Amino acid sequence: MFYRARVVDSELAERLEASGAVLIEGPKACGKTETALRVAKSSVMLDIDVQAKQAISIEPSLVLEGPTPRLIDEWQASPSIWNEVRREVDQRKGSGQFILTGSSVPNDDTNRHSGAGRFSILTMRPMTLFEMGNSTGLVSLAKIMDGESPKSGLSELSLENLADLIVRGGWPRHLELTSRAAARSVRDYLDNICHVDVQRVAGGHRDPVRLLRLLRSLARNVATEVAIEVLATEAGGEPGPLAHNTVVDYLDDLERLMVIENQPAWSPHLRSRTTLRRSVKRHFVDPSLAVAALGATAEKLGRDFKSLGLMFESLVVRDLRVLSQPLDGEVFHYRDKGGQEVDAIVQLRDGRWAAFEVKLGAGRIDEGAKSLLRFSRKIDSVLTGEPSMLGVIIPGGYGYMRPDGVAVIPMTALGL
Repeated sequence: MFYRARVVDSELAERLEASGAVLIEGPKACGKTETALRVAKSSVMLDIDVQAKQAISIEPSLVLEGPTPRLIDEWQASPSIWNEVRREVDQRKGSGQFILTGSSVPNDDTNRHSGAGRFSILTMRPMTLFEMGNSTGLVSLAKIMDGESPKSGLSELSLENLADLIVRGGWPRHLELTSRAAARSVRDYLDNICHVDVQRVAGGHRDPVRLLRLLRSLARNVATEVAIEVLATEAGGEPGPLAHNTVVDYLDDLERLMVIENQPAWSPHLRSRTTLRRSVKRHFVDPSLAVAALGATAEKLGRDFKSLGLMFESLVVRDLRVLSQPLDGEVFHYRDKGGQEVDAIVQLRDGRWAAFEVKLGAGRIDEGAKSLLRFSRKIDSVLTGEPSMLGVIIPGGYGYMRPDGVAVIPMTALGL
């Protein structure tokens, strides 16, 4: 299969140069193995190599032998290998020795030593529109964070095509599938999560029916601050709400499998005593999973503008997370008690930040711009700093700077 360049490619090279081992964490099927194999000189696949797993229990050093960087794929299938890699890195005292990949976080183990100073942990997510070839990349997030005005010609994206991209998802394998086959694949992915993967990471029985109801509730409330009590009620069904702790445990399982990823609230310095909301927004790691949980099709999603808007916001958050990671950035949201909201705040480690509203149509650009300007007046710029950019993100169209200083950014032009 043709390999499409990923945003993490350069990050992986940089981290291999700096650390003895790099752990690539991300959901199943996001492309971790293919990315690692591009630079690995040898490999062992622990999820399918029975002999290798047996060797680890007898003579683990045998599995670590081979040209470096050596890829140890799905390391969590034999968690004891972590300490062996750590020890080997200490002994060799060289960088770029090992690449580990993992699609779930193992249970805490007091016998597993910290990887501090030996491991660099690299998060990998499904593909962005830029990586999939559905964005020109002419509007650079890095340049936005430097305060450079966006400028791009017309790059159209109909709502019908947007719905198709959301249903298809950022899974590398889906690039070669029809839309219908890709949707089927995502539904199978979720079924496997409920019946196999969650049972494995939980170390005990989880009810697949209740778990699927919880996934549907999360999907109905994607990109919102839905409370656990609401999730418990919607997932409980006829017998009544799920217990609070049950929902918390299920959510923990899904986070460890990297199926869901919360968007934390931003806490800037404000000019007034306005109270900030602290609740996280809930997202799937890819909006295609939310669509699959609801059993929706691209046609159905394209007719439901409210759901399409929320799914589009989730897609934008996915892409901003991927594109901001090489910049040492994180993606937050903002909401205060007065009702002011901002869909996405990108903040870099050096303090630079930008705020974005996500709008489904060009007819709502003015609304988004006014909201961002109102929000920016609340921020204490002396303590928080001036924003690098205020921007309204839309599916497609032109990229430009409005007279009021708010940028218009089409997703079909956003890139690294």
